[in-house]
Amino acid sequence: MPLQPNPPQRLTERKRCAIIEAAIDEFRTAGYEATSMDRIAARAGASKRTVYNHFPGKEALFAEILHQLWSTAVGGEALAYRAERPLRDQLLELVAQKLRLLNDEAFVSLARVAIAAGIHSPERARDMVARMSEREEGLTTWIRAAAVAGRLKVQDPLFASHQLQGLIKGFAFWPQITLALPPLDPAEQKQVAESAVDMFLAYYT
Repeated sequence: MPLQPNPPQRLTERKRCAIIEAAIDEFRTAGYEATSMDRIAARAGASKRTVYNHFPGKEALFAEILHQLWSTAVGGEALAYRAERPLRDQLLELVAQKLRLLNDEAFVSLARVAIAAGIHSPERARDMVARMSEREEGLTTWIRAAAVAGRLKVQDPLFASHQLQGLIKGFAFWPQITLALPPLDPAEQKQVAESAVDMFLAYYT
């Protein structure tokens, strides 16, 4: 059984969590440019000095939020390729996992803030793209394994992965991010998932 942290550590961690939660609320409601450390401190019920003790500035705080966002992006362990299972069933599970993430309100709203902030900072935008690519490595790994097994005719697993991701995001991510459309309902998710997987398999098998 792990040792329990002493009370000051717990208090410090609680303050840090309160600051991050307040920052998330501020970024979601006001946007990146309008959010200030003063506003974050006020929302967190902490002094500005306390906020700066945890984070040297708004950029570092925003980076920590993005780190947590991408760290939880998969929403579960990556699904491994299984030789004994139909390809379609496995791909539908992978796509369903992706759709659960894309339908998460907190993820969508923070992604919207992150993308808006990235417009004003090419470096931040490149970091976001890199992190999103990292979270999608599970599908690339699965496609590569299926190709090695001879069940998919794929020369470039990364390219094929981006193709399938693009089919999904074209309906379940970008319209919600850029046009503020509502998330897909279960019937729409099913339609998007099945049509994308069937198109993918029709080309690569």
